[in-house]
Amino acid sequence: MSTASPPAGHERNADQIAYWNGEAGKLWTDRQPVQDIVLAPVTDKLIARIDAQPGQRVLDVGCGTGAISLQLASQVGPSGRVLGIDISAPMLERARERAANDASADFVLADATVHAFDPASFDLLVSRFGVMFFADPVLSFRNLRAALRPKGRLVFACWREPRENGWMMAPLMAVYKHVPKLPQVAPEDPGPFAFADEARVKRILGEAGFADIAMEACPLTFDIAAGLGLEAAVQGALQMGPASRALEGHPGGVVDAAVQSIRDALAPFARGQQVLLPGAIWIVTARAS
Repeated sequence: MSTASPPAGHERNADQIAYWNGEAGKLWTDRQPVQDIVLAPVTDKLIARIDAQPGQRVLDVGCGTGAISLQLASQVGPSGRVLGIDISAPMLERARERAANDASADFVLADATVHAFDPASFDLLVSRFGVMFFADPVLSFRNLRAALRPKGRLVFACWREPRENGWMMAPLMAVYKHVPKLPQVAPEDPGPFAFADEARVKRILGEAGFADIAMEACPLTFDIAAGLGLEAAVQGALQMGPASRALEGHPGGVVDAAVQSIRDALAPFARGQQVLLPGAIWIVTARAS
């Protein structure tokens, strides 16, 4: 676990700051190599849409362990700069390790809702699943827009509805055969699916001062085994995601039965060492107005 102190932030983001500096942040850090493989379809599509150019300055929001930041740093080159911002000290520690001596990449442990960015200093504002956790998204995006130059571009990926993301929901449905359902999350509460609704996202960005807002629906296929076989996919579902949360605190016998149900649910999707399930994201684009 990182010894860095969690950042000060907006009071309504306190729960998220505590969460991502606790076991969740450590788990994502430990699983970084596997998660980079699992999420590669998103990363590839997002990097293509961003289309970063040499010399540009890029702000990567919720950069995590640096998957997007590092690729963009190689594209903007020594004359450009990528700044990754995140609230998770352990994940940023890994990002800094991976960046090593790359002068084009830098990272800051801070809450993007309130961080004092240099005004109008970035050409691009990007994120891979880092913007759905703001308690006050309009306030947060206003602060981020102020960091963009006039007509600067916004490009980010967020999840579409749970029913379109079988790679997350199939293990959860298997677990629900054995344990009660998780508490229902309100549609606008921070979380992975908080930006699934197209109208809500467009309203938030419009109120925050963005224009030319567009949302592209992208169906994808995820290898949740990361090429390591069915048992790796089962263990991944048990370590992170909604299925793991639903099993927290339940006795061993219940967990064992749920594990077998997860295995049975995922086995039909196994193709050699891959376990391929459907997913869907939005690629959201806009400009600072």
